[in-house]
Amino acid sequence: MQRSPITLAIHGGAGTILRSLMTPEKEQRYLEALRKARDLGFDVLEKGGSALDAVEAAVVELEECPLFNAGRGAVFTAAGTHEMDASIMEGAGRNAGAVSLVKGVRNPIRLARQVMEHSGHVMLASEGAIEFARLRGMEFMPEEWFHDDFRYQQWQEIRGTDSFQLDHRDDKERKFGTVGAVALDVFGNLAAATSTGGMTNKRFGRIGDSPIVGAGTWSDNRTCAISCTGSGEFFIRGVVAHDVACLIEHKGMGLQEACDEVIHNRLLEIGGDGGLIAANASGDIALVFNTEGMYRAAKSDRGLDLVSIYKD
Repeated sequence: MQRSPITLAIHGGAGTILRSLMTPEKEQRYLEALRKARDLGFDVLEKGGSALDAVEAAVVELEECPLFNAGRGAVFTAAGTHEMDASIMEGAGRNAGAVSLVKGVRNPIRLARQVMEHSGHVMLASEGAIEFARLRGMEFMPEEWFHDDFRYQQWQEIRGTDSFQLDHRDDKERKFGTVGAVALDVFGNLAAATSTGGMTNKRFGRIGDSPIVGAGTWSDNRTCAISCTGSGEFFIRGVVAHDVACLIEHKGMGLQEACDEVIHNRLLEIGGDGGLIAANASGDIALVFNTEGMYRAAKSDRGLDLVSIYKD
């Protein structure tokens, strides 16, 4: 059996990310966090591990880092709690698992994989997902473990109002802090994973695209693996992740061309902004966004070694 090339890409959110709004110290913290998560995932691939294990490892590391709106850095809801969403999918059999509105679970992406492999379902939400997490022995953390002063201040600015916002303080610093990873392993299998804390001050059990298979996450060995970040309502309406795969399968587009079409044309047509990372079974990677920046990193055994934030 011929060995497949190995590739891994991650993102930590997209949006109005400008050098002028970033201190050198903060920029370095982001770059180091992205590099660490990427290298952890790629190390799994180098040791012959599965793409599924690799994307899970990378996203767990991003969930552990309070710089990103996932896991420990999740934003505050209107009730002052943290409601987290995540999904994971493998490309060989198109099996998937997702969780939404979970509280207290240290690593929602691990729970999403448990749903995929042990529940007989694809998506669990809220109290049911939490009950399943306890049955599977998942690690829970107290509310204060998820607290981050920056996220708390974001919430304080709109607390008690009907406003909600993505991970930003104003339009000059508009960011979507969702995290994700895509990978191709030595066996030629793809996988994708996405995790988020959602919107600051969100109410009514709002759910974005991250836990929705086909909208925020997709993986199919025949086409591509995708993880999205952006204005979730628009990614759901555009079924963005699956739309890329459809252009590849039915229109014969290449990976980069399909991603460009969806992010720079189709998504913008309905008013959406954000980005995605993508990989295919040939070892190609695409990192596409229609915003000023996207926290991103990628690595392959063909010499690709990228850690970047801004558009240029």
